[in-house]
Amino acid sequence: MKSHTMFLIRFILLLMFLGSLTVWILLPTKIYRNTWTVTLENKLNSTYFREQGVNLLLFTFPMMFIGALGSIYLHLNQEKITKNLPSTSGGALKRCLCFLRRPFLVMSPFGIVSALELLFTFMFVALLIWSLANYLYISFGHLHMHKVGEKVWEAKFRSVSLRLGYIGNICWAFLFFPVTRGSSILRLVGLTSESSIKYHIWLGHLSMVLFAAHTVGFIIYWAITNQMVEMLEWSKTYVSNVAGEIASLIALVMWITSISRIRRKMYEVFFYTHHLYILYILFYAIHVGVEYMCMIAPGIFLFLIDRHLRFLQSRQNARLLSARILPCDALELNFSKNPSLYYNPTSLVFINVPTVSKLQWHPFTVTSSCNMESNNLSVTIKNVGSWSNKLYQQLSSSSLDHLNVSVEGPYGPHTKQFLRHEQIVMVSGGSGITPFISIIRDLIFQSQQQQFQAPKLLLVCIFKNYVDLTMLDLMLPASGSTTQIANLHLQIEAYITREKQEPSIETQKPIQLIWFKPNLSDSPISLVLGPNNLLWLSAVITSSFIMFLLFLGILTRYYIYPMEKNSSEVYNWTFKVMWYMFLICACICVCSSVAFLWWKRHNTLENKQINVEVSTPTRELESIPHQSLVEATNVHFGARPDLKKIMFEFECKDVGVMVCGPRKLRHEVAKICASGLADNLHFESISFNW
Repeated sequence: MKSHTMFLIRFILLLMFLGSLTVWILLPTKIYRNTWTVTLENKLNSTYFREQGVNLLLFTFPMMFIGALGSIYLHLNQEKITKNLPSTSGGALKRCLCFLRRPFLVMSPFGIVSALELLFTFMFVALLIWSLANYLYISFGHLHMHKVGEKVWEAKFRSVSLRLGYIGNICWAFLFFPVTRGSSILRLVGLTSESSIKYHIWLGHLSMVLFAAHTVGFIIYWAITNQMVEMLEWSKTYVSNVAGEIASLIALVMWITSISRIRRKMYEVFFYTHHLYILYILFYAIHVGVEYMCMIAPGIFLFLIDRHLRFLQSRQNARLLSARILPCDALELNFSKNPSLYYNPTSLVFINVPTVSKLQWHPFTVTSSCNMESNNLSVTIKNVGSWSNKLYQQLSSSSLDHLNVSVEGPYGPHTKQFLRHEQIVMVSGGSGITPFISIIRDLIFQSQQQQFQAPKLLLVCIFKNYVDLTMLDLMLPASGSTTQIANLHLQIEAYITREKQEPSIETQKPIQLIWFKPNLSDSPISLVLGPNNLLWLSAVITSSFIMFLLFLGILTRYYIYPMEKNSSEVYNWTFKVMWYMFLICACICVCSSVAFLWWKRHNTLENKQINVEVSTPTRELESIPHQSLVEATNVHFGARPDLKKIMFEFECKDVGVMVCGPRKLRHEVAKICASGLADNLHFESISFNW
């Protein structure tokens, strides 16, 4: 019965997606303009929704429906299992999908691009070209002269500039989906917020180019037609040029500070200026109007739901139990978590420490396994930046008994894709080992379960110094959970590049363990809406959208329409947009806050039943890993691994290759897998900064 239900939901989701895609394809054509629009306007442009009725139905509703129903589907399809997923080897379809997922383009600034990603990119670019060509074809066939004496080429130039803005609007319709961290739509297509961030970057660059061409084009047009006064126009009944210019300036600032070199060297500047998106959305909406906002509303609507839920989650302090300070300038924070919180390996959380910075949030990989440690969640932080250095110094140089920390997440893959391989090769550089620690911890637990055949594991880790080997100790939980590495087929090849021999024991520092005192105001980490987070997310999406439609209809019918009817004037363009944006934000805040407060009240009652153990004073631990871990580790001094030789020697038919670390390392491994010299290699890159 459940399989039939799941099939039906998948069919409905696919049908809705194809329908939405068809609308985007037909949007610039005469069929849509002369047939669809006329027919639908006669039926939908009532006094309740007026001119935005058609776009609400064709553009806003489908994606909101997919977001709500997709959340229900993911809830029913959650994989709290310890069984192997289907292998990537097998039928022709699986082999074809594996081929498409292989790296096809490995180069800066695009990063690592698979054949499947390249295919969808070409399809999206084809949609943009198709749309621009149709817009220009229709426009050039019915040119409108905006002033007496305007030349044909000037009218065509204006038309091209205007249509470039239309094409930028298409990019904007998809811009917010990749950065909606808790999105059900991303998980429906097998993406995570970490893996999809590059699509946001691509769309951002493309939309910036199109909107810049749109803006500059109109400035040139006004200059050659002696209409520069148009730059100062803020129309009450039509497009506001000033709002568009302000939006362009804000976008330019955001774009410049998001360039890779600037973002990495001055992250704080990028972080703060990117929050100007709030003003950008506002002025952009005032510029294009309500009718066009309905076309890009789904991405913004779902993003704002996610953003408000993340804001609510971040208002409470997480219960920090302990910290392990490693001699390699790294530390592990161990939090208490709700036993009902389930996440998959390679998940990440965003952390804020007010004593370091009240506004900055930084992503860190979860190194714990929720199967092995049902009550704990751990993250590892390497001392590589100003924020992490302040935190490291604060913990290592002072005797803290409590630290306020806020956590958002965790966010991660919906399934354990790595289980589908016969053998897994994990290549890491420096702190890039952290996501693999979570995989190894999870497989240590699962290898102890009956009827589970764990894949063979090879960890190739590259460190600069011998002291960095203490990162391997993180495979053993600080909580003292029972671990039996002997049941796991694990081999570790560690390469120390800057040292040629093991330093003396006297120079090796021990690991320091700090316990924190419990605070009643702190809460265990849990999903923002509880164990049934996806069901509640579906309810929030549905209720907020219905509430928005209800209030929008009431506002239009009983306030805007009577004013226009009595005064015979069009209602103020800017005020109408402001009402539209206010209703979106208000409905989202009300519905998501109600759901969050209900779960928080229920969670508070549960937390009162959890006994918090009294923490022990600070003490030092000797770095003595489990004997099986020591036996599984081979250390190579003064050398780098020959990755090509290592990966080409595998005899298994299905080898999963995962890499995390510096860009150069990720690209090297990707090129080996893309070479086609070994058909059994299946590549996956793990990196927040692509």
